[in-house]
Amino acid sequence: MAHVVPADPQAVVTVKKKAQPSRSWVLLDSTGETTVLEVDKYAIMHRVNIHARDLRILDPLLSYPSTILGRDGAIVLNLEHIKAIITSEEVLLRDPSDEYVVPVVQELQRRLPPVNAFHQGQEYTGGQNDVEAGDEDESPFEFRALEVALESICSFLAARTLELESAAYPALDELTSQISSRNLDRVRKLKSAMTRLTARVQKVRDELEQLLDDDDDMADLYLSRKLAGASPVSGSGAANWYPASPTIGSKISRASRASIATVRGDENDVEDLEMLLEAYFMQIDGTLNKLTTLREYIDDTEDYINIQLDNHRNQLIQLELFLSSGTVCLSICSLVAGIFGMNIPYTWNTDHGYMFKWVLIVTGILCSVLFILIMSYARFKGLVGS
Repeated sequence: MAHVVPADPQAVVTVKKKAQPSRSWVLLDSTGETTVLEVDKYAIMHRVNIHARDLRILDPLLSYPSTILGRDGAIVLNLEHIKAIITSEEVLLRDPSDEYVVPVVQELQRRLPPVNAFHQGQEYTGGQNDVEAGDEDESPFEFRALEVALESICSFLAARTLELESAAYPALDELTSQISSRNLDRVRKLKSAMTRLTARVQKVRDELEQLLDDDDDMADLYLSRKLAGASPVSGSGAANWYPASPTIGSKISRASRASIATVRGDENDVEDLEMLLEAYFMQIDGTLNKLTTLREYIDDTEDYINIQLDNHRNQLIQLELFLSSGTVCLSICSLVAGIFGMNIPYTWNTDHGYMFKWVLIVTGILCSVLFILIMSYARFKGLVGS
């Protein structure tokens, strides 16, 4: 059971400083036990011996980029909803009551205890089961904690991407079939959400890529190696540095482990951590590819919509040209009819009343010919469709 403890009185700095607000943290040790802490940043600094500038990275009131930093005694992790400090023996996690952090705490409780702890007290059964149990390896504490955090982050972003895809593709298809203000506004909101999600996924991918490109940064994450003061490979204990949890980052064949362990011996060897990070890099890269595909689909849909709108616009222009031409011809016909229809006494109008209808007929024919000529010229110039 998790319990709340007050701030450590020894962590109070004797020099007067501005009072710092207490924040909620959850502490998980190597046995999976949890303790909820309400402490300020000075108590955290005192507990894990971390510098203030590194702790500021986890401050939600300040804007700091996503990062995974390896310091002398801790790993500072600030990715997505995970803000944690990992040491070689314990994990400090910010905001344990957050709905996205609670599953992480539960998974840490399940995965942090050593693998051998699950087999204590069990009787020897012999046979293949015993061999398989003996083949299970235990990775360092900080690697198990880091793996849980990366798994949670990648799974969280993958789930958000799946939700976005399930909403975006039907909306785009509906927009294609019927262009309306409602559908356009719906797609606009989905595109904005996709842009924000892509930026979040890109940040995580860039951070993992930056780690993979720098062996020194990865070497800084070997907290247990630093404490031991030697290479993790020593005799039969070489395989213990491989992840053993059932996630994608830990599914490493025993044959690969044996072959790699024979070439170990350098303190700067980071191949085991590199394999772990590459697995989650591939997963987050796959999520980014899905978002890229969705963006391309949205762009293609926008191009199709623009083509349809251009077509409708051209049809309206043709209609406007048709009406304008008809208006000109009718205006000419009305002008002639108006001139000859005025009640003005003219000598040539005497006993020639029958001429009025012929004037209208001839004028109507001439106006019709003029309209046909205008439309033929517009079609010849490509202003209207055939």
